[in-house]
Amino acid sequence: MTRVLEAAAAACGAGQPVTLAVVLETEGSTYARAGTMVLFGEHTQVGWLSGGCLEPEIERVARDCADAGRIGWMEIDTRDDSALFSGNAVGCRGCQRLLLLPLAALAGCAEVLQAWLRGHGPLQLDMNAGGGVHLACAGQVVDQLLPSDPCAFGATQGLWSLRWMPPPRVLLLGAGPEVTALWPMLRGLGWQVRGVDPRAAWRERSHVEVEALAAPAALADASVVPDVVLVMHHNFELDLQALEALAPCPVPFIGLLGPTRRRDDLFSLLPDTARLALQPRLHSPVGLDLGGRGPDAIALSIAAQLQSWRHGVMASA
Repeated sequence: MTRVLEAAAAACGAGQPVTLAVVLETEGSTYARAGTMVLFGEHTQVGWLSGGCLEPEIERVARDCADAGRIGWMEIDTRDDSALFSGNAVGCRGCQRLLLLPLAALAGCAEVLQAWLRGHGPLQLDMNAGGGVHLACAGQVVDQLLPSDPCAFGATQGLWSLRWMPPPRVLLLGAGPEVTALWPMLRGLGWQVRGVDPRAAWRERSHVEVEALAAPAALADASVVPDVVLVMHHNFELDLQALEALAPCPVPFIGLLGPTRRRDDLFSLLPDTARLALQPRLHSPVGLDLGGRGPDAIALSIAAQLQSWRHGVMASA
């Protein structure tokens, strides 16, 4: 969703005619759940509503909506047995009901999306079958009535309300070899990623946009608290400095790279107050035991643990 709305905000800011397809509700087995979004534009698609089988038809309708500045509706129902033998089978027996929202017709849409992308608050969409749109985030509001095609699926309620929490934020302290693989993995999973390292040589080798900051400076802004901080300098002194700076910060998940013995050595040099503050939140060694060695395997193990933690499907490691 983060990549979809980043692309949507950029397109709106540039005045490009794009359509946001939103899954309003589903029944049965479907590839996407309610709240899933995909952006369609000229030669542009960001996100997926299926394994690729449904997108061409959705794109065609979305393009018409963008050109006309009209809201569109689609119902994609693959529950009929005849679909299995018609040459159009998608492998899922379910129904998706979609809203097709022409973003260029919504004045102020880019500002609302940017507020969400900056983590200022949840994104709220209230939509009625008559074309009324309410889109809001942290004081940025769009209230507009757009021309609308007749609702294609005879909605009984005629009103939908969807809410998306801000994208999760991760701060990488250190630009070690794992960062090159970990950064795009987390971005692809919808995380907002920031990296810092005071060492110029390490920043250059990481091939990602790492800032020239030490941990205390990166954590100084109390108004933007990341959901996750990963301590991964491959340097004992810098890791110790990072843990000291993290102790008073209300970061819910702190990951420390390296073996248990190294963690114990670091903890032996911390004040008792810092150890007590860190222990309930510290995941060390960070990452799930998936097997394999080297930076790519370590990056995969960390990404898997963060995704599991984010969705609440695992206990603390």
